[in-house]
Amino acid sequence: MTEAPPQSAPPPDDDLPRRFLAGEESALRELYDRYGRAVLHLATSSLANRADAEDVTQATFVAAWLARESFDATRGSLLGWLLGIGRRKVIDRLRAASREDRIVNAVGRLPEPAATGGDPDRVVDRLVVADELATLPDEQRRMLELAFYDDLTHQQIAAVTGVPLGTVKSHIRRGMASLRRRWEVDGAASGARAAGLSGAR
Repeated sequence: MTEAPPQSAPPPDDDLPRRFLAGEESALRELYDRYGRAVLHLATSSLANRADAEDVTQATFVAAWLARESFDATRGSLLGWLLGIGRRKVIDRLRAASREDRIVNAVGRLPEPAATGGDPDRVVDRLVVADELATLPDEQRRMLELAFYDDLTHQQIAAVTGVPLGTVKSHIRRGMASLRRRWEVDGAASGARAAGLSGAR
């Protein structure tokens, strides 16, 4: 028989929902004290790693605080609403872990890169590219990082991320176009960087 998650019954005439909706920080603390164990129980029952479960618990309360205006007391309790957010955070964490495993496995199958002798120009170019990539939207940056740093093909990127191949190509094409525009404006385009990104195939 599955053990019920620990929780505390709200006191009579509880005004916590009202104070929480009003944005009182003391209400957030009280909410965590009252229901934190229940959310943690939910997370630990689905995640093998205790640290991940604690991260999910914290993320749940942060998300709840930021989205507190969406809570409707006529549709259910604060605890039920929190557990709903917690379930979504658990699913997000499981999906992220799955993506990370696919990337690690795909990269692990790649041949070892040839020794370059630590060419200073190449190191500088990689640092400049990294700085430029940081200016791109998350999805474009992620696709270009997999192509540039991990030397994955478009098909491999689609496989390890679960993103459709056409979308992968679009993100890489738009990302490279943005980088070229920035380099042209800055006057910083170099043959080495262009050659490096041309490997995003």
